[in-house]
Amino acid sequence: MDTSTPIVVLGSARQGGLGVVRSLGRLGVPIYAVDKDPRALLFASKYCKRGFVWDFTNDPEQSVEELVTVARKVGKPVLVPTSDAAATFVASHSERLGEWFRFPLLSPKLVQSLCSKKEMFFLAKKLGVLTPNTFFPESRQEALRFSKEARFPIIMKPIETIKTNSRSFQKAIVGSAEALIAKYDVMEIVESPNLMLQEYIPGGEDANWMFNGYFDAQSRCLFGMTGQKIRQYRPYAGVTSLGACVANPRLHEITTRWMAAIGYRGILDIGYRYDARDGQYKVFDVNPRMGCTFRLFVSDSGMDVARAQYLDLTGQPVGAGQPREGRKWVVEDTDILSSLYYWRERKLSWTDWLVSFRGLEESAFFSWDDPKPVVQVVMEDMGWAFSRFVIPGKVRCLSRAQPAVSRPVGRNSISN
Repeated sequence: MDTSTPIVVLGSARQGGLGVVRSLGRLGVPIYAVDKDPRALLFASKYCKRGFVWDFTNDPEQSVEELVTVARKVGKPVLVPTSDAAATFVASHSERLGEWFRFPLLSPKLVQSLCSKKEMFFLAKKLGVLTPNTFFPESRQEALRFSKEARFPIIMKPIETIKTNSRSFQKAIVGSAEALIAKYDVMEIVESPNLMLQEYIPGGEDANWMFNGYFDAQSRCLFGMTGQKIRQYRPYAGVTSLGACVANPRLHEITTRWMAAIGYRGILDIGYRYDARDGQYKVFDVNPRMGCTFRLFVSDSGMDVARAQYLDLTGQPVGAGQPREGRKWVVEDTDILSSLYYWRERKLSWTDWLVSFRGLEESAFFSWDDPKPVVQVVMEDMGWAFSRFVIPGKVRCLSRAQPAVSRPVGRNSISN
């Protein structure tokens, strides 16, 4: 394997960015990272050769020039976005960035249509991919009318995560009209509606399915695996905290056929929920980028989506290998919080909790060969717990659902 081509990780996405750095760094690939937060977790990894602090969401044109500066310093690297904002930015400036970086070429319109849950909903319906029933209110009055006729529970979430109200939650499940309107008043951005109301498909956490894959320039799936969420944080409507690889040929076929129809290229992270009422899988989330759960999906040859993309973009064969049935991966801190919630709800016993880790092969933060990131996570979590539970009346300054607030870029900018 030729590992001489460097990569640049754009954005950290906490465990997602760290996973990229470790996965390719262990192969000997030179790794660089760009993030707005000087405390970004991937900067702490020994596999990150250098971190550049820059907020690419503020001034797009200047950000392009700053990234070009990075490319001039390290060679023509593979560029790996790890968030919706990063993926949209790369697609929107692909002509200029393509002169200096290697990445799959996708139209900005397609990336936007997949990042926006509203546009994704109508795109899926157009192509015959099933989705939960969804409503997109344009005002409080429309939400109020919907609440009087809705069949609860309803899940509420942002249409576009990059437009999320700073006061809002990422997702919320409500069981009554009163709760829906109360959450609407907190979550919605009145001047720019960004909230969707979606049918909550009944069933347990095992109804939540995932697909991770990599598609080449001809939209062929060179690597793809499926899995299930065992627990998530926040419970019932969050990100995987404990997951398992489970083969699902039907879901694999649905996804690859859909991506071929739209001409998709690159890394894909997509979520479905199985509806036992009609025996169908229904898509609820599409991420046209690296997902934070991608290290769950590792084959018997050690392949994952980050490695598959690197090999393909550097002109090397991708040996996908075979899925590791039953392989598990955990996010240590959020799974503790998730487990406590399920335990309080009497849906997780001590014995079930212990058994749930059978087959666990990897965790998001702890690693014997790269210990600094887990130390940083422990310190951050202790700070969050102290501000949340110990200091009476103190406003919580660090939410587990959001990254830490960064300081100004200052002397740590890319150009320095």
